[in-house]
Amino acid sequence: MNLTSLIIAGFLVLLAGSIIFILLKKTSGTRGIFKSNQEAKNILEGAKEEAEKIRREASIEAKEKQLSLKSEFESQTRDRRRKINDMERRLMRQEENLERKFQSLDRKEKEFSTKEQGLSAREREVDEKGNKYEEMTKQITEELERISGMTQEAAKNMLVKNIEEEAKLEAVQVIRDIEKETKEKSQVLASEIISQAIQRSSAEHVVATTVSVVDLPSEDMKGRIIGREGRNIRALELATSVDIIVDDTPEAVILSSFDPIRRELARLTIEKLVNDGRIHPARIEEVVETVKTELEEKFKQEGESVVLELRVQNVHPELVKLLGRLKYRTSYGQNVLQHSKEVAYLANFMAKELGLDANLALRAGLLHDIGKAVDRDIEGTHTELSVELTKKYGESEAVIQAIASHHRDVDFPSVEAVLVQSADTLSAARPGARRELLEAYVKRLEKLEEVANSYEGVAKSFALQAGREIRIIVESQKVSDEKAAVIAKEIAQKIKDELDYPGQIKVTVIREMRAVEYAR
Repeated sequence: MNLTSLIIAGFLVLLAGSIIFILLKKTSGTRGIFKSNQEAKNILEGAKEEAEKIRREASIEAKEKQLSLKSEFESQTRDRRRKINDMERRLMRQEENLERKFQSLDRKEKEFSTKEQGLSAREREVDEKGNKYEEMTKQITEELERISGMTQEAAKNMLVKNIEEEAKLEAVQVIRDIEKETKEKSQVLASEIISQAIQRSSAEHVVATTVSVVDLPSEDMKGRIIGREGRNIRALELATSVDIIVDDTPEAVILSSFDPIRRELARLTIEKLVNDGRIHPARIEEVVETVKTELEEKFKQEGESVVLELRVQNVHPELVKLLGRLKYRTSYGQNVLQHSKEVAYLANFMAKELGLDANLALRAGLLHDIGKAVDRDIEGTHTELSVELTKKYGESEAVIQAIASHHRDVDFPSVEAVLVQSADTLSAARPGARRELLEAYVKRLEKLEEVANSYEGVAKSFALQAGREIRIIVESQKVSDEKAAVIAKEIAQKIKDELDYPGQIKVTVIREMRAVEYAR
């Protein structure tokens, strides 16, 4: 209603202004007074009608808005009433569920109380029976101790000891069966792989000696090499550390030294001096220095040739030189460079056949004896020196560990390391590959038998196959089958710790039972 009143008041003010404006305009002339009055009357009536129309429309709009608000309020009221009804129904259902649960709990509580009473009775009954059992056990134990003359603790200890002995015997038997089965299954495959590797890497073996022969163009050259009062030959021997033997051998001199590098240095020096024709102490020293430089380059070329032949990549230049030096190093008469190449090839082939890291086996096999290139100049075993050199020149840890274990100084870190050790043994054990002095050979055989005979129960021992196997016969009355297996392992370990030998030594312990009677 306030809106309607404002609208009406606005129109009335507008109407009054219009009338006043018209009246003022028409006061200028008397003629227009009547007409103005008539127009003002019409305008006033129109304004009243318009104001009434606006009032009616405003009233209708207000009623419609009131009805809309009322309808919205009733709708919200119905929704809230419906929600309240739903909540009441849910609360009633929950109350019913709780009531049922309370009833169920009451039943269970009664049942639990009944069971608890039964258990208490059973517990009292068990306690009574337990007391009776303990009393009976005590009486039986006392009676058994009285009859057997042993305490319960002593009988327990005896029983445990017997069980331990039986378990040890069964364990030894199980281990023996497993070893036998493993050997049977692996023997065929191992033999096939090793035989193929040996056949495919067959190489000539020339046993090196401690002397070299230098051919001369004529007999007169011997006198020039000796020089006036022997000064030339003394200068040569002093510069090369080699014994030079000038004998009746026609047109030749003999160089003697345990070091092949020194012999090679002396041989090349004499050849250069003979070709040059100038032989005197000063010239000898000059040529020796020149040949030493040439030998270093030759070592490098030999090493590079081996690396290219085996296709080994990223080898440090210093290791390449040391590989070349191995060409002039021997072990038991076997050329170490040739041996290293063969070990690398064998290990690589076996690794490929077994699906292992062939590159690792190849690299470790080639470098496993690299320490022999410097072992005469630096103190330490060749294995220790090999490990130090490969570590110094950036070889991988896997290669270093394989080299460290190739003489079983440490445990094998990988299967590839086992293959390197096996390849080393195969290369060294080939017929004609190595030789030993007779005296060292005899002493080694005697030492083998001495080690075996030092064990109690050993009747006889025999070193066979050039010292690569030792067979031991034990007394069956003193040594059981299980003890024989233990003796074999202990002797093998003692040989490994105390003796130096190429390859490996097989230890065989034989125990036989003999029953002897006489018919008289």
